Amino acid sequence: MYNFTMHIFDDLDRSLLSILRKDGRAPLSKIAEILSVSRATVQSRLDRLIESGAVLGFTVRVHQDQEADMIRAIMSIEVTGKSTTNLIKSLRGIPELYSLHSTNGAWDLIAEIRAATLADFDRVLRDVRETDGVLNSETSILLSSV
Repeated sequence: MYNFTMHIFDDLDRSLLSILRKDGRAPLSKIAEILSVSRATVQSRLDRLIESGAVLGFTVRVHQDQEADMIRAIMSIEVTGKSTTNLIKSLRGIPELYSLHSTNGAWDLIAEIRAATLADFDRVLRDVRETDGVLNSETSILLSSV
């Protein structure tokens, strides 16, 4: 499991992440060649990024048209007290929360939700609202991209 220690990124880490953002399936040997380091260096850096929680996982990016049937929404979340760090750790465990952002203003966090069905969407809303540290929330379903 992640130990969630703050990882200090250096230039090699940033370059490694940049390559993985473009192609999360890039072979370590190819990444090592691009970065002019050994494959073992890339592997140890990647292991450290994962272990520290700096890299949360790997995913597939799908063209938006392929997700036409997905229910997408933006949820604004108000956090109670100083529980933001623990709340973020809990919310990261909800797979339908596609992204999570801290923000300023009336809301503390903004989450992008992607759910396959209305039942899944309803469950995600309930799960978030029942999470310790959530004081209030407001959700807007995204109808179409313009």
